[in-house]
Amino acid sequence: MIDCFGDSITAGYGVAPGKAYPDDLQSDLDGLGYHYRVVNSGISGNTTKDGVSRLKDVLRLHPAVVLVEFGGNDGLRGIPIADTRRNLDTIVSTLLQAGSKVVLLGITLPPNYGPDYIRQFNATFPLVAARYHIPVIADIYQTVYEVPNAIQSDGIHPTATGAEILAHNFVPVLRPLLHRR
Repeated sequence: MIDCFGDSITAGYGVAPGKAYPDDLQSDLDGLGYHYRVVNSGISGNTTKDGVSRLKDVLRLHPAVVLVEFGGNDGLRGIPIADTRRNLDTIVSTLLQAGSKVVLLGITLPPNYGPDYIRQFNATFPLVAARYHIPVIADIYQTVYEVPNAIQSDGIHPTATGAEILAHNFVPVLRPLLHRR
């Protein structure tokens, strides 16, 4: 089982049921002949602190792989970078200790948060990934913003089209962690 553990981007905020990136990831993996059940453990509004408090729920599922997608709400709320890093560290280390493989999914912030905060925020995901030698996509939206109608009018959440792009982009990073059954 693959658990997509995150916030509103994972949950599918603003898109129809069945149109969040975990749904598309399930379709992509099925089409490639992988036999994993993809679970959506996204909750809108969650911060990394909320992720820490929900770890027990994910661990109960005994996932083979967890895609960790938290941090955007921390950044938008101006939570200290050290707190975000500590929480991501706790999430990743706990999942790894439980035997799950982990992929860390990062995001960047709008420019009005200032270059210093954004630079430190952006460095968070590669730093945590390097510490644990896990795969990372430092900015999941890197190719999404250039596609028309891939981001909702709020400028934050993917549309159904954007969610499809995210899933397609995650597959190459995820495949080395999977096996065909």
